Amino acid sequence: MKRVPAAVRYTILRLLAFVVPLLLLVFLTGLQPWVAAIIAAIIGLCVSYIFLRTPRETVAQELYARRHGDKPTPHDDEDSEDAALDASAAAPEASSAGDARRVEERQTEDHPER
Repeated sequence: MKRVPAAVRYTILRLLAFVVPLLLLVFLTGLQPWVAAIIAAIIGLCVSYIFLRTPRETVAQELYARRHGDKPTPHDDEDSEDAALDASAAAPEASSAGDARRVEERQTEDHPER
C-alpha cells in the first residue's frame, strides 16, 4: 500500500480542523453561516498551530528538499574562488610593473634627451 504524501495528509487535517467546527457551529448553535465560518477559521487556525506542528514541519522539510535538492552545495566552488583570489592578488603586481614601464616610455617620448 502506498503511503499518503505529507502535504496531502496535512491539507486534509487542516480542512478537518475547519470543517468540523463549522458544522458544529452552524447546526448546533444556529449561528449565521458567515459568523460560523469566521469562528471556525479562527478555531481551525489555533488547532492547526497547536496540534499539527509535526506534519507542518514535515511538509516544510519536503518542500525545502524539493526546491533546493538539485542545487550544488555552496562548497563546490571553493576551488574557483581560490583561483580568482589568487589571480586578483597577482594582477596588481603585474599591472604596477606594466604601469611603471609605460610611464618610463612616455617620459622618453616627451623628453628624448634623457
